Amino acid sequence: MNSTLYVGIDVSKDSNQVHAMNYDQKTLLAKSFPNTESGANNLEVALLKLLSKHEFENIIIVLETTGVYSAHIATYLSASSKLLFYNALVYLINPKISRNYNRSFTDMDKTDPKDSFILADLARVNRLVNVKPFSGSQRLALTRLTRHRQHYAELLSREKTYTLNNVFLKFSGFSIVFSDNFGATAVEILLEYKTIDEIVEASLEDLTDFIIKTSKNSFSNPTEVSKKLKAAARNSYRLDKLAYDPINISLASSINLIKFYEREIKELDKQILNQVKGLNNSHYNILKSIPGIGPVYAAGILAEIGEIDQFHNDNALAKYAGLTWRKNESGNFKSENTRMTKTGNKYLRYFLIQATNVARIHNNEFKLYYTKKFNEVTKYQHKRALALSSRKLVRLIHSLLRDNRLYQE
Repeated sequence: MNSTLYVGIDVSKDSNQVHAMNYDQKTLLAKSFPNTESGANNLEVALLKLLSKHEFENIIIVLETTGVYSAHIATYLSASSKLLFYNALVYLINPKISRNYNRSFTDMDKTDPKDSFILADLARVNRLVNVKPFSGSQRLALTRLTRHRQHYAELLSREKTYTLNNVFLKFSGFSIVFSDNFGATAVEILLEYKTIDEIVEASLEDLTDFIIKTSKNSFSNPTEVSKKLKAAARNSYRLDKLAYDPINISLASSINLIKFYEREIKELDKQILNQVKGLNNSHYNILKSIPGIGPVYAAGILAEIGEIDQFHNDNALAKYAGLTWRKNESGNFKSENTRMTKTGNKYLRYFLIQATNVARIHNNEFKLYYTKKFNEVTKYQHKRALALSSRKLVRLIHSLLRDNRLYQE
């Protein structure tokens, strides 16, 4: 006798219609449970009773991918420690699979209980060989990490913007000298020299030695950097001596925060790359094959998209990410300024835009498209071109994941 319990769940917004059978197609449970946490708990109890009563050793649960409605119950059952004892496997399948299988039951009516029967029978006849089990708990863990990284990245960006105001107040010509105002040498100069007059009065040799030491001799011509620094200091605004101390205190505090955020983001990146292993290696590798989408951005996009089958086309995926625009026109007038809706998943939108911003540098196709869109208007050129390029990336991602193929330029 087969030792597996087969369970089909037809999910709707309000309820989960459940059908459980054994290998002989004998119905052991046919009941509706509310699509709530208490309903999921009652379903778990009912399944455990069946497993114990009939001495099953395994359980296979099949649901259709129905967007957000199936997410909670699939995650709940796949994370159940009690069902794990019975080697529980939860499958979220494309509705096309169940529709195609349903055609073999020509004498069946189209009713919800029968739909759950079809899903259970799919597992019974082993039609899930090419479908990977749902890993909701792992995806949930990855999502928490990637979203926390996005949270810190935004805090880091905000702190740097705020800090630059104090940098300008202290040393208005500082940005002329260093391409990165938060590089190791730039930060050390801001902290070491309390006023710009100290830089002006410092000897060229001492300033050069300090730059060599703090940069670990990474500048090809440190003496020239020292000269530029002294020239910028001479041409910068002077402040009253009383103003320097508060600004220096603020700068030191902000730089400590910036270093903290950078350390935490670096550590989160390690945890993200460890957590994403085995989630969906095929889709993960597809995303990484697109120039500009590194391992961390790929993990973030993968965590937020979940199963690509729930998006029937790239428009649905773009809408989910909030990469859509409202029309702004009246009569013969059509404005070039149309606002992004931003009503979708802000985390997915963040990772897509960040990945696009890198792709436009390393990918010729996106570089050309970005440049074209940049030159079409005179206002908000970068933001508009980046957003439209991100929409292009959505089309590409949906196509590649749907067809399960790597990117080729």
